[in-house]
Amino acid sequence: MIVLIIIIVLLFLFLLSVTVLLLFAGPIMLLQPRRRNEDFYLKLNHPVKPEDIKADYELFNLNIEENLNLKGWIINSEKNPTGTIVYLHGVGDCKIAGLPFAKYLSLNGYRVVLYDSRRHGESDGKFCTYGFYEKHDLVKVINFLQDKYKITEVGVFGTSMGAAVALQTAAIEKRIKAVISENSFSTLRKIFDDYQKRIIKIPFHYLRNLVITHSEFIAHFKAREVSPLEAVKKITAPILFVVSKMDKHINYKYTLQLYEAATGKKELYIIENASHIDAWDVGGEDYHKKVFEFFRENL
Repeated sequence: MIVLIIIIVLLFLFLLSVTVLLLFAGPIMLLQPRRRNEDFYLKLNHPVKPEDIKADYELFNLNIEENLNLKGWIINSEKNPTGTIVYLHGVGDCKIAGLPFAKYLSLNGYRVVLYDSRRHGESDGKFCTYGFYEKHDLVKVINFLQDKYKITEVGVFGTSMGAAVALQTAAIEKRIKAVISENSFSTLRKIFDDYQKRIIKIPFHYLRNLVITHSEFIAHFKAREVSPLEAVKKITAPILFVVSKMDKHINYKYTLQLYEAATGKKELYIIENASHIDAWDVGGEDYHKKVFEFFRENL
């Protein structure tokens, strides 16, 4: 009997310590992802500056709110631009990831805007909220572009978290006339759950919920409102949904769910051998042409 009581007490203390640890470590991992920088991409022999792709460009530093500035590049086309496209990177990533995309689209007549999302790259911000605040940041970027270039519409290309932000923004911003969503999640609570099971190895559902609840409290946002799945039901702009069939970070079935839920003009494009962030490279020229033709048709 005494042995049983000791085991129960030890188990309780273990669960208590795990819970306390997760309440501190869990939100940090979810809300403050590690930032990729030039060093990461230099090791991959990837361009890290617009000069590396021989692009004509401008820097911008856009004030979003007090103590929060977004830093980015505007890659100009070699001829009079036929449209403006905003590139949105994934979680933990930065604007550098979009340089090959910007090179291809700028050579084909588009102005391409790349910026570091809040709490990513060179931009300010304490927390990443996966679209809760980021969708409003994108609206302010579009305001800036409209003031600067007198444009009335943009296209948006987002990958991973950037795709989720693109979809959430397109649901509230009618100046977005075409959206490409590459490997988006469906809802934040679901992807939080997936990440915590895979990365933090939390065995109990109630503990995962505690992490989410504490994250909401720390970053002052509501996880249930971060839902590309709900957003696609409100989007009137055409959407190209891109699936990396071998994706091990975000289940490709989430994109299929988004495609089924979308009520407007939509297309589905599957890249069989892409895993997640390599869709642009693995998809190759066929994918690049598909992206170009989608924007040419809808912008």
